[in-house]
Amino acid sequence: MAQHENLSVVLYKKHDLRLEQRPVPEPGPKEVLLKIDSVGICGSDVHYWQNGGIGDFVLKKPMVLGHEASGTVLKVGSGVQHLKAGDRVAIEPGIPREIDEYCRTGRYNLSPTIFFSATPPDDGNLCRYNTHDASYCYKLPESVSFEEGALIEPLSVAIHACRRGGVTIGSKVFILGAGPIGLVNLLVSKAMGASQIVICDLSPNRLEKAKQMGANVTVAVERSISAKELGQKVKQALGGAMPDISIECTGVEFCVQAGVFATKSGGVLVLVGMGKPSTNIPVLDLIIREIDIRAVFRYCNTWPVAVDMLASKKIDVKPLVTHRFPLEEALEAFETTKKGVGIKVMLKCDPNNQDP
Repeated sequence: MAQHENLSVVLYKKHDLRLEQRPVPEPGPKEVLLKIDSVGICGSDVHYWQNGGIGDFVLKKPMVLGHEASGTVLKVGSGVQHLKAGDRVAIEPGIPREIDEYCRTGRYNLSPTIFFSATPPDDGNLCRYNTHDASYCYKLPESVSFEEGALIEPLSVAIHACRRGGVTIGSKVFILGAGPIGLVNLLVSKAMGASQIVICDLSPNRLEKAKQMGANVTVAVERSISAKELGQKVKQALGGAMPDISIECTGVEFCVQAGVFATKSGGVLVLVGMGKPSTNIPVLDLIIREIDIRAVFRYCNTWPVAVDMLASKKIDVKPLVTHRFPLEEALEAFETTKKGVGIKVMLKCDPNNQDP
């Protein structure tokens, strides 16, 4: 490997995405050098590309994109004991920089100083080689592919969301949005014992995919319908019952409102999707019916259970991947993701391994 042969996908500013060679980094004492294999493109990657920021996270200098990643350990730092060269790993992108109150209570995703791959100003993993804190690299069993390893990141969002919502044996769950995050919430809800899962979307193709992946009922959303009417459609779909837990995966105001109207009294509405800074919600309905709203920000303590779920075949994330591109075609891959024609677009960073 030449010192400067590290092809990387770098966002310079809004609409300015480039492929460029960067130096191959050296691992620090607690880090590993990774040969990146598979990286999924997330909606947030596209959002940074199209808008130059998300909320308070604003691009101020060039940044490598990509945070759904897996790869092979090439070199370990002097203080790393649990990994060795040749280990295949999934990469958790959020690394606490300090042991603050959130880390001490096990909610390190809330630490205000956390490092997070591909969130300004921190570089991501959409490159041939990168270093990462070894404690946040998780060994993949032989039965789990690199692509499945990369998909642990969105899968973790769903594990965290379903935990926050309290999904358990017999739960009736309503998922708003059948994109990648909605579909992984479908998979995790099912694995956690949900008895009935309803999912809604505007796209017939995405609803068909949801049906294939185990949704009991799919609800097509018409643009003319009101949020209250969507809530009624969900009730009808469940034979007069209402969901115990609704999981909102779009960030769209209409869907947040529909989540309130659909959820049973005393139930839980989990907010996963990130939309506008402020949203109008039917707060009187919330109060009168004692619906809890629980917010989700990324995840914490999910990678080990996700690896086990994939290894035991309790969850199959492989159908999520609809498009694959070599790293050299990253710009085309981003255009494909923006068009919304597939579910998950995967970039293959290792030129010697383009297999699923």
